[in-house]
Amino acid sequence: MRLRRRTAVTALSALLLLAAPAATAHALPAPRASTSAETLELPRPTGPYAVGTEVLHLTDHDRADPWAPEAGGRELMVSLYYPAGTGRRGPAAPYMSAGEARLVLAAAGLGDTVPPAALSSLGTHARLGARTFHGHFPLVLLSPGFGNPRATVTSLAEDLASRGYVVASVDHAYESAGTELPDGRLLTCVACEKMKSAPTEEARKELGRLVSTGRATDLSFVLDRLTGDRPAWKNSRVIDRRRVAVAGHSIGGSAAASAMLADSRFDAGINMDGTFFEDIPATGLGGRPFMMMGTTFHSPGSPDTSWNQGWQRLDGWKRWLGVEGSGHSSFTDIPVLEDRMGVTLDPSVTLTTDRQVRITRTYVAAFLDQHLKGLHRSLLDGPTPGNPEVVFNNP
Repeated sequence: MRLRRRTAVTALSALLLLAAPAATAHALPAPRASTSAETLELPRPTGPYAVGTEVLHLTDHDRADPWAPEAGGRELMVSLYYPAGTGRRGPAAPYMSAGEARLVLAAAGLGDTVPPAALSSLGTHARLGARTFHGHFPLVLLSPGFGNPRATVTSLAEDLASRGYVVASVDHAYESAGTELPDGRLLTCVACEKMKSAPTEEARKELGRLVSTGRATDLSFVLDRLTGDRPAWKNSRVIDRRRVAVAGHSIGGSAAASAMLADSRFDAGINMDGTFFEDIPATGLGGRPFMMMGTTFHSPGSPDTSWNQGWQRLDGWKRWLGVEGSGHSSFTDIPVLEDRMGVTLDPSVTLTTDRQVRITRTYVAAFLDQHLKGLHRSLLDGPTPGNPEVVFNNP
């Protein structure tokens, strides 16, 4: 689930530890500071709104799935999170299904040691069937890391919804270790297997580019279905289609940039610790704001030259943030899942789970507040005493 400090080769191949052998997981000698191996729920959202959620199953019938053409149209599972009003609320949404949890644990090499319920029963804070809060809210699309299900960005999605955003987290078919469709079919990561069997580094880079640009098409399709004339979501009226951002982790971060290159409706974007598999052109992103936030592996002059090149070509408001003591998956729910399962997957991480969650939530929300809501956030102006781990790079 978590990449160790990476070499240039593993960064470019974008292979997650989800597909690594079980020997990479180690029992925790003791709970981390401020966390517990008995964690029962995700961290609570910090905004003023209650959070509702709904799941959509969308199919792009105009496009065959690139990894399984025999399956027909490209199928996407989308979890929506939104500011909820008072009144009737249903039960808390499951973190993921038992079937998805079983596949994810097996891919991580933990299938024989961790029961699926350790993931599927993790407590969430979004309520099924909750009434939407009255108003219009900016829309944020989230794309998870390669091999990771959309569930792994739930904590960020819930927090953003509590702060006044509609959030759509997307499972890209056959690019996750486990995705369950409404008819009970369970999709595995066919793209991961193709990446692992690629004969050369150039072939892996080309596959990464195809994932990034393919996801960009997915994200534009989801945006169409949420904001078009016949929206797939009955509550789409609460979305302010003039304020839309896209963000992602790992290859999902690359897809965020690819989506902005392909679709001018995306007003701002964030890459969380992902190699850019599609080059940002010399013409930039049309002056639109973009933030790069990642581990110190992604520092100026690092072996992953895509960040250095991308930074130089970004032509709008931009930030390059490094988080000292973090790991590749610090920007996802995986630190919380480690506590829940009693394992550690990256011994190099020195930040507590609480700090990993807080930093991600705080800086992502600040960026979105500033560029979608027009609220200046001084947090983004430079280093702050309260966040000494966050380094502002300006090569």
